[in-house]
Amino acid sequence: MSGTVKPKVSVYIIAYNEEGKIEEALRSATWADEVVVVDSFSTDRTVEIARRYTDRIVQIPFRGFGNLRNEALAHTTHEWIFSLDADERCTPEARDEILSVIRDPGAADAYHVPRRNLFLGRWIRHCDWYPDYRQPQLFRRGALRYREEEVHEGFDVAGRIGYLKSDLLQIPFANLSKLVEKMNRYSSLGAEKLAGRGVRGGMGKALAHGVAGFLRVFLLKRGFLDGWPGFVIALSNFESSFYKYAKLAESGRRAGERETPGKVEG
Repeated sequence: MSGTVKPKVSVYIIAYNEEGKIEEALRSATWADEVVVVDSFSTDRTVEIARRYTDRIVQIPFRGFGNLRNEALAHTTHEWIFSLDADERCTPEARDEILSVIRDPGAADAYHVPRRNLFLGRWIRHCDWYPDYRQPQLFRRGALRYREEEVHEGFDVAGRIGYLKSDLLQIPFANLSKLVEKMNRYSSLGAEKLAGRGVRGGMGKALAHGVAGFLRVFLLKRGFLDGWPGFVIALSNFESSFYKYAKLAESGRRAGERETPGKVEG
């Protein structure tokens, strides 16, 4: 009697200039049958470090996170896929649960995975940062497709969705400068996403969304219970929301200026 074929899992990691983070992510994924690093032409040592752990490194130009993740899926080869970001760490408990799930004939088709975030030396328990689910991170091949959006990309799942119990660890920012850098980049991508939907910006709208974002995190999501880290997270949420709509207004104004004929001097 032939033995049962063990299901295999591919891990993919998207990266751009992640030399300070990616090694720990790769080290935490050495249990997988395949690790694919999808790099967007990093200019630091990201690729050099990745080569120590895998020869499956592909270069994909960045055209938004939805597109990038779909390209990553195309470069994986196994029945199950696990998405791990460069700032995430797969814990032994999560690894064991993943391996148990993929061997289960009654497993769902896609799974959300809880994440614990370390910020300013503190594990964040509120601020909408725990369990901090993003898109399903474990799924069968063909069961999930990302929407082609610039940032905070949505997804579509064909089948049942489940939830793992074991946490991943995430260390999203090495310092406050990195927080500001990400806020700046993501607010720009968010403005592009809104513009693509035909949304118009404005400074009043930017302020309203910024204040609402701060209050949602600090009060509604009880960020005040996380002390100063909670306040900083709420403040960054204000800035991200504010600048997203402010940049949208700025781009709209520039587009209007390009369309308005210049005054002819007599």
